[in-house]
Amino acid sequence: MRWAKVHPVDLNEAETRRRLIDEDLRLAGWELDDPSKVIQELDIKLSDPTPPRVAEPEGPWAGHQFADYGLLMHGKPAAVVEAKRTSKDAELGREQALRYATNLQRIHGGPLPFILYTNGYETFLWEHGFYPPVKIHGFPTQDDLEWMAQRRQARKPLSVELIDSRISGRDYQIAAIRAILEGLEAKRTKFLLVMATGTGKTRTAVSLIDVLFRARWAKRVLFLVDRIALRDQALAAFKEFMPSEPVWPQEAEKSFARDRRIFVTTYPTMLHLVQNDESPATWISPHFFDVVIADESHRSIYNIYQQVLGYFNAIKIGLTATPTDRIDHDTFQLFDCETYDPTFAYSYDEAISHEPPYLCDFEVLKVRSKFQIEGIQGGALPPQVQARLVAEGKDIEDIDFEGTDLERKVTNSGTNALIVREFMEESVKDPSGTLPGKTIVFAISKGHARRLEAIFDRLYPEHAGRVARVLVSDDRFVYGKGGLLEQFKTQDMPRVAISVDLLDTGVDIHEVVNLVFAKPVYSYVKFWQMIGRGTRVLDADPLKRRQWCPEKDRFLIIDCWGNFEFFNMNPKGQEPDLQTPLPVRLFRARLDKLEAATTLARADVTEPVKDDLRADLQDLPRNNVVVREAASNLARARDEQFWKHLAASDLVFLRSVIAPVLRARSEADFKALRFETEVVELGTTLLQENHEALEAIRESILLQVAELPLSVNVVARERELIEAVQGPNWWANLTDEKLRELARRLSPLMRFRQRRSDPMMKLDIEDLLATKEWIEVGPEHERMTSSAYRARVESYIQELVRSNPLLARIKAGEVVSDDEIHGLAELLERQDPHITVQLLRKVYHHRSADFVRLLRHVLGVERLESWPEAVTQAFDAFIAAHTTLTGLQIRFLQTLKTFILQTGKLAKEDLVAPPFTQLHPRGIRGVFKPAEIEEVMQMAGRLVA
Repeated sequence: MRWAKVHPVDLNEAETRRRLIDEDLRLAGWELDDPSKVIQELDIKLSDPTPPRVAEPEGPWAGHQFADYGLLMHGKPAAVVEAKRTSKDAELGREQALRYATNLQRIHGGPLPFILYTNGYETFLWEHGFYPPVKIHGFPTQDDLEWMAQRRQARKPLSVELIDSRISGRDYQIAAIRAILEGLEAKRTKFLLVMATGTGKTRTAVSLIDVLFRARWAKRVLFLVDRIALRDQALAAFKEFMPSEPVWPQEAEKSFARDRRIFVTTYPTMLHLVQNDESPATWISPHFFDVVIADESHRSIYNIYQQVLGYFNAIKIGLTATPTDRIDHDTFQLFDCETYDPTFAYSYDEAISHEPPYLCDFEVLKVRSKFQIEGIQGGALPPQVQARLVAEGKDIEDIDFEGTDLERKVTNSGTNALIVREFMEESVKDPSGTLPGKTIVFAISKGHARRLEAIFDRLYPEHAGRVARVLVSDDRFVYGKGGLLEQFKTQDMPRVAISVDLLDTGVDIHEVVNLVFAKPVYSYVKFWQMIGRGTRVLDADPLKRRQWCPEKDRFLIIDCWGNFEFFNMNPKGQEPDLQTPLPVRLFRARLDKLEAATTLARADVTEPVKDDLRADLQDLPRNNVVVREAASNLARARDEQFWKHLAASDLVFLRSVIAPVLRARSEADFKALRFETEVVELGTTLLQENHEALEAIRESILLQVAELPLSVNVVARERELIEAVQGPNWWANLTDEKLRELARRLSPLMRFRQRRSDPMMKLDIEDLLATKEWIEVGPEHERMTSSAYRARVESYIQELVRSNPLLARIKAGEVVSDDEIHGLAELLERQDPHITVQLLRKVYHHRSADFVRLLRHVLGVERLESWPEAVTQAFDAFIAAHTTLTGLQIRFLQTLKTFILQTGKLAKEDLVAPPFTQLHPRGIRGVFKPAEIEEVMQMAGRLVA
């Protein structure tokens, strides 16, 4: 239902009632012609009116009061409504309505009727004696009044109500619930809980609802989330801890059902239901829910979905994991909290400091490649690489990219391969030591995610495409029972989920032990939410833990884009600039055009623009909190007389007061709005003869038109116009009428537009590791990466050889005694860096080399073949010598090679356990014959000896 009628600003009381109040009462289901439900001019007989001091003739209505409306329940007035004309303040009816209610209580007994007073634009509800008056956005229905009356009588004291420790048994969860319960008894209705990711915000909310249901403070609750995955997660929590309560939606349920107690949905879905169900049968009353919980309450809610929160007259609770000092002022204001003073807060530091910890701490490995830091310049590449690129048809001069251009303007498989290899080397592994534990990789784009997945498959073919999978929102196989997300949560494979936004927030997977930031992040709020994906601790009962993650005391973050350095230098990050909503921008563009046309006395332009502006106002959804809040101002702007003689002050009023209301058109086609806005702006530049601006806007319009796919039938019907616009002749004699026709015909088609992004250059150049920051060395167990330790050792030894004769003799190849070697070893062990034969074997990947050979390798006079090289060569030779191996046998050998490289050991029993049983249930026995098994064991045994 849209605004079909235009109401003048100042209606008398009778017209206010007829045109506005009656309409709102009917929307709430009140049958005004049924005196058993509604009595207009409700006669309240006063039993003992005070006699006048001066005797005067009494009128026929002496000793009577007349309430404008009485809303009946079981034959008695359950609520009174006092109406004022539109030009009067609705608050003028407050005391009058209270007196009516007081007299009705004296006459009929029982509780005081609910008090409502309105001027048609603003309506207030007063539950006298309990809450102060509150502004509402619609009358309560008969069912609402019935429940409100029951609730008033049945409400129990919250201070003595028990909290179910089976749902929320931790001390801080109980404290959070008590903080809200105490606030409710103090007549507060808005609350903000700040709880670190993983501390159980949802469980705390469920436990709170359990208390409110039992105490008869609530019958229905709405739980709002910002994405489908979080909806499913919240539904699962309610079903687990409150299994007897009916929830909406059930699986595959589309239509709104009123016979439930717990409703979980996304903000856009609820906004759509509120705005579009505007008949009495489908209308969702502002009083339908007793509690509204907004999950992940941060800036985006205030900017957009405050429309949902503002609509409902309910207890409102915000939940967020954003640290208190990073929450913006608007969010605190939305929940009636002082800035930086939420209702309750429990921080990440508090959670990890608890004994035992409630959350996992993390370690950070910072990895950056040469190309990420320096970029890719064709002229700086080695000659052989340049020659290969030329042979591929690439122009060396075109290869000039900054590091930040990676995966935006250019993709290099060598850089992505480096990230994958470093992850596979350094990641926290499962108990077998061969496969990474559950991991989320945050990718830059869907294309980047797919490329990373392909590299996992290419580098580790033994896993047959199962170890890493892409999880993105537009893949219908991600959600639901058996979907990729459920597989990642509950099954052994996949181990790595490569995500673009989908897993950034709110998804709880306790077994995640690695996070890979393969993308830069600029929002601190989002960065902290992403870190929260790894903070969950495992179940306290070891028997309930997954076999691939039986232990977890901390998790690893591999930061490939310097995000931690960025937030050290920019603690608040870089939040995106707030943009003017497109409906508002379009309305203001029309006002600019109207002003320009008025200045030039172009009536042929001004009148159509006025019609467009009025049409924009007509398209506003009536049942929207922003629109209802602006009802009186909108009435002025919709008045026919207002548009006949627009003054400068009227234009200011439209621009500053009315234009912001247009943000309520949240369900408009924004591609169409952008196109129409630019066509309007083009019309303004045409009037102003601003040729430079006109040309710039024309280019943007042409780009949008060029992206219309003629393969779509409805688009193809406008082929003639689309092709004409892209030619010069159409623009030769440009008129406002032609532009209006262009907007009218092509704006609705813009939703089909297919953006033609600039082709990304694809390179395959080996990238080098530039920085890698962590091995524990020395008595203080200092932690550094293998590469950093190697660099420090090599620098120190090369410097020491100049002053140490023994090292000089070793470099020259002379024989040294065991005592000399022992003395040198003791000397080096005391130095910084701490140098031992064990550490040198570890960082140079050699299992058996003695101290002298290792030092000669460091000095560059003898190259030691690393153990990984020896293992790889042995397996390659074995496979090459056995040309009849099956594909399964080769995959088994590749898995065995990886197992040996990552564990450094092998026993026969290992070969009949994971990961080998993932290839065949019987492990090696199901893949090779006994004689072949013996041969494989001999080869592998030599490597691990």
